[in-house]
Amino acid sequence: KLKKEGHKPVLLVDIREEKNILDIDKMELKEKADVMIHLASFCKINKIIENPLLTFENNSRGMEKVMEFCRRNKIPKIVFSSSSRILSKEKNPYTSSKIYGEELVKGYFQCYGIDYVIIRPSTVYGPFNDKTERLIDIWILNALKGEELKIFGDENKTLDFTHIDDFIDGFLLAMKEKNREFDISCGKSIKLIYVADLIIRLAGQGEKGFYESEIAQPQEVELDISEIRKLGFSPKISIEEGVKRTFEWYKRNFEEIEKER
Repeated sequence: KLKKEGHKPVLLVDIREEKNILDIDKMELKEKADVMIHLASFCKINKIIENPLLTFENNSRGMEKVMEFCRRNKIPKIVFSSSSRILSKEKNPYTSSKIYGEELVKGYFQCYGIDYVIIRPSTVYGPFNDKTERLIDIWILNALKGEELKIFGDENKTLDFTHIDDFIDGFLLAMKEKNREFDISCGKSIKLIYVADLIIRLAGQGEKGFYESEIAQPQEVELDISEIRKLGFSPKISIEEGVKRTFEWYKRNFEEIEKER
């Protein structure tokens, strides 16, 4: 989307292309950069709770290296992808790392004049091979295989889902601002059983299974998106339409996805 708008990337770091954010201190910036967009972190909370080093190494240490890279290369602004989970009462090493990241960008602003935008996404999903294997990804693949859709909680558990197209629209609006924080989501809580039933109906198979709530995972999520709405953001893709589009993409690409897993 940024390329279509005429922007040019001068350095791309993606672990899937064997470039690790933890090595950014060894990388050279050959052209002047106007902004650093930082989206690299380990985001599976249940895995982090099993092994907190995952978040200390990737999220906390990675954040330190990114901020020093910006300072040394005189990059005037950073857009930091935090997490909506820091707004929940449940706390864990992951949320702590994101709070640390938010405080670090504010500290570098006050000390070194590096402007920032903090963005807090919420359960972003869409028609792409989500190799981080999060909820919608797992559920659709399980439904296509006729397997169980696991819900860790009861029938009242909710999340605030965000289709990738809406998220990108909100992201591009937010990144034009300076020294502000924005929550981005559809702006309403949706019961997981409703989403699971949508997927099961589309697949014509599968069933829901209920399990004990995971440690330090919120059972009710709904974000206040009033600030991003003031910039003109309005979520356009309903959960019904978004899940349908995503399911159809996964169905078309099912065999290829399974080979890569």
